[in-house]
Amino acid sequence: MALTKLKRRKRIKMRIRKHVSGTEERPRMTVFRSNKEMYVQLVDDINGKTLVAASSLRNAEEKAGKINKIEQAKQVGKLIAGKSLEKGITKVVFDRNGYLYHGRVKALADAAREEGLKF
Repeated sequence: MALTKLKRRKRIKMRIRKHVSGTEERPRMTVFRSNKEMYVQLVDDINGKTLVAASSLRNAEEKAGKINKIEQAKQVGKLIAGKSLEKGITKVVFDRNGYLYHGRVKALADAAREEGLKF
């Protein structure tokens, strides 16, 4: 019997999380992608705290849904990079959260790199 998309993603996510962990100096940048929105958090796994968070919800209200999802992801990438640089965080560990590194996830990562975040 074939796995469903969610079960497959959960399996991949657990496989990634065995190796990827964030610290206060180098937090884990985790991505969640829904059908409409994009969410990113910088997480310190040792202390169990979210250091910085950004999402496309704020941008959706401003633009009233006039931009496509790839552009939304780029804006969220720039937003998270700006917020993290303000807090003094320059290096992160990227956690794609079981999603393929393609499309919106790749656009978000590339935009964050362009703004100065290193991973």
